[in-house]
Amino acid sequence: NTPDLRSESPLRQLQRKDLQRWVTQGMDRRDRLIILLYYYEEMTMREIGLALGCSESRISQRLDSILRRLRSRLCPGSDEVQFETA
Repeated sequence: NTPDLRSESPLRQLQRKDLQRWVTQGMDRRDRLIILLYYYEEMTMREIGLALGCSESRISQRLDSILRRLRSRLCPGSDEVQFETA
């Protein structure tokens, strides 16, 4: 049997869990769930809206708000962080 190269090592799994906890710390339950479903479970905003009983538009608004708060946590004092694309 060939090992599955897509599977993560135990260390990588722990690193992902730590990052997930750090990113979602201080968030209310709903915002934490939106982040986990969107980025970790790769659900669409529509699917998340259906699961949480709200519109796709509302999920989009909440996700935008969450991301703004995360950016301000990463770069205090900066209103908007610009990332360069290659």
